[in-house]
Amino acid sequence: MISTTRPSGRPFPSDFLWGSATASYQIEGAAHEDGRAPSIWDTFSHTPGKVLNGDTGDVAIDHYHRVPQDVAIMQDLGLQAYRFSVAWSRVLPAGTGAVNQAGLDFYSDLVDRLIAAGIKPVVTLYHWDLPQTLEDAGGWTERATAYAFAEYARVVARALGDRVHLWTTLNEPWCSAFLGYGSGVHAPGVTEPAAALAAVHHLNLAHGLGAAAIRDELGADTPVSITLNLHVTRAASPAPADVEAKRRIDTIANEVFLGPLLEGAYPQQVFADTAAISDWSFVQDGDLELIHVPVDLLGVNYYSTGRVQHGTPPVGDGTPGPDGHRSSAVSAWVGADHAEFLPQPGPHTAMGWNIEPQGLVDLLLELHERYPALPLAITENGAAFYDTVTDDGRVHDADRVAYLHDHLDAVGEAMDKGVDVRGYFVWSLFDNFEWAYGYDRRFGVVHVDYDTQVRTLKDSARWYRELIRTGVIPAPESAATL
Repeated sequence: MISTTRPSGRPFPSDFLWGSATASYQIEGAAHEDGRAPSIWDTFSHTPGKVLNGDTGDVAIDHYHRVPQDVAIMQDLGLQAYRFSVAWSRVLPAGTGAVNQAGLDFYSDLVDRLIAAGIKPVVTLYHWDLPQTLEDAGGWTERATAYAFAEYARVVARALGDRVHLWTTLNEPWCSAFLGYGSGVHAPGVTEPAAALAAVHHLNLAHGLGAAAIRDELGADTPVSITLNLHVTRAASPAPADVEAKRRIDTIANEVFLGPLLEGAYPQQVFADTAAISDWSFVQDGDLELIHVPVDLLGVNYYSTGRVQHGTPPVGDGTPGPDGHRSSAVSAWVGADHAEFLPQPGPHTAMGWNIEPQGLVDLLLELHERYPALPLAITENGAAFYDTVTDDGRVHDADRVAYLHDHLDAVGEAMDKGVDVRGYFVWSLFDNFEWAYGYDRRFGVVHVDYDTQVRTLKDSARWYRELIRTGVIPAPESAATL
């Protein structure tokens, strides 16, 4: 059992926002209903060998048909906010053009139910499920996709209006670009380093155009954010070669997004690092001004840390790699060919990710030092374990409770040191389709029986409910009796 390393009892401010998060393809199901068209994840998951056990999101946890029940669970937990993503191909089946009113109505009803339950809707417009029609035209390697995203953002903004507490344009564009078009372990499964770099830029451009479209539709003061999975990577030694390996990873992991999004420029080093791969001619005059729009909050997704040295990484075979991602014959780390990730000491989650709350403290402090006026929120944090319902009808997920306990204390430590963190969203509310790992790994604080769709609160959900009720981190050992 994983033990906690941090004290209990830390209080949080009364206005701190407590929530949980999900993503459309991972929970909704109803893949062929009410006008929804295929996304790249439908195509990818139905391609033999791409997803563990041949799992797909066709049914997922059937959230599409169970919204009243699921919102009731959120209300029972006391959630103050719910972060969900909209399925682009449910709203605009062709990616652009004709609007599918049934799709919009689904999300409008969800928003109304959340508000009626006292829960603030936090909308993510893109959580990796690009309409397949747009991918057929080049996907994120094409500039037109960024403009299609802006059209889509405007449609959803017009439909949901000021009922939304916070708009998030993109979730983890690093994964969309480098796992989708670099290593190919995520949809659409492309393995072209130059394509990954083009995707980076067009995702950045989509954020800027989408944010502008939302504000044009709803007003200049409409709160807009983006969520990044910023990598916390450390050099294996002080040796210059290892430090340079870390620098290259930081550049392609973090700086290609932080630079243009928050500072209005790409880091010059990325052009040198990738000169043999791309001339970056897809960056047009005026693009950086379009990308660099004000954001009201930066979403931070955090799970684990990495460690690198100078070396030649082994060719991946599809198994989990020491960088925390599924390995491939083509590296996701474009321009960092001589940066080798090393195994991390435990404990580890079922994803093989190391558990290091201090990495979250370090990340938040670094962001605060660099962008002192920018509010932050933890938009994803959680852990996968192999949970089971025991004879007493409960799920005693003590390891997850310990993980959440220590990472929430880490958030509090960063706040004590001056970091402006506004909220925390546990990942995930429900067990669900975990992308290339199918239904094998369980991240939820609510257990889902995939055969019966029965939902069961895990001890972690009961523990989180108590935290929300009191605003104070409970002792982890209390979870089994709550």
